[in-house]
Amino acid sequence: MEKYSTWRDAGTGIQPFLTPVAPQVSSPLIPIYRPFGYISGALRTLLLLIPLSLYGVGHLISLLMTPIPVIRRGISYIFTAISTRLALAIAGIWWISVEVITKKRGRGHQEVESWNPGAGDVIVSNWASWIEILWLAFRFNPVFVIPVAGPLPEEDVQPLKSSTGRRTGTGSAAISSPSTSATRVRSKILGFRQTSILGIVAHTGRCPLWSKTGEKVKSLEEIRSSIDRPLVVFPECTTSNGRGLLRFADIFDPKISLPVKPFKVFIMCIRYDPPTTFTPALTHSVPNERIPNPLGHFFTLVSSLSLAYSVSIRLLAPSDSPSSGSFMVSDYITGPTADPLGDVCGTLIAYLGKFKRMSVQGWEEKVSFFKFYRNQKI
Repeated sequence: MEKYSTWRDAGTGIQPFLTPVAPQVSSPLIPIYRPFGYISGALRTLLLLIPLSLYGVGHLISLLMTPIPVIRRGISYIFTAISTRLALAIAGIWWISVEVITKKRGRGHQEVESWNPGAGDVIVSNWASWIEILWLAFRFNPVFVIPVAGPLPEEDVQPLKSSTGRRTGTGSAAISSPSTSATRVRSKILGFRQTSILGIVAHTGRCPLWSKTGEKVKSLEEIRSSIDRPLVVFPECTTSNGRGLLRFADIFDPKISLPVKPFKVFIMCIRYDPPTTFTPALTHSVPNERIPNPLGHFFTLVSSLSLAYSVSIRLLAPSDSPSSGSFMVSDYITGPTADPLGDVCGTLIAYLGKFKRMSVQGWEEKVSFFKFYRNQKI
């Protein structure tokens, strides 16, 4: 829509915030099924009480087992895995395709590398929905964090003026490298707040939290070095609609040298199929502020004509990771950068998902997008 062209990335032509919609196709099945879909959606939404109860019981038992860390971790992992996998099944996500990708090319059989993040390791991913959060919780029971931002510069409060129409980037460079058509003053990510699975799921689609006066927030390194599980970070700091990779915020310590040695870095990406007449978008970039997030999106999924959804997750082989001893920094960075590790992760995620990277559209632009979008809805 032209009224949202301000938030179309100049280098890629992508509008990364609006929820994707399928082409309108008339079908006699839709009005017939709709009442049954609403009833089915309501019943399946009520079924969410089962995994929520299981998660709550597991959390309570884990607290009681705090004096025995090994048992506490085991109980937490079991209950988290069961509850999150059950929630995904209720949503219609019965199977998720997971593939380990390596950049190494050569003849002959290559052994599939294991992907086993440990305590204090960092998992870096793009962010498009609450679905990847539940999958990560199911597989690794990690620690999640929400970014905390400083004040937004005054010039970033107003939407960025841009020409209307569609511009497209072509060629492999458009896939792996962001354009440099604009440079803006950015708000700094001051730190992070550790949160639960329910906390990060409820935050899906929203922008970073604003720092409170006098508030002390922890850095990623402070959180990472104090936990006994892997740490998940989303450098985009908010969700996109899955059509491209938002500009990464500078979240990692610039003093971290490459290849990374204090901890292991695991990189992944998630891709969702575009919506169709009978299948709504799985991405969740615009939350409904009138009901608890993301219940509105969940109900949309479980009340649709589709009984199952397709999700694809790609994991970068550990031998290609920035923490691998054979990692070549010069293949990814040719000059000074404010966040070397973040830049490398962005390039590798774009490679995994065949995404185009955006250099202008980031979480700050989503703040102004929300202001305009919600004013239009009033």
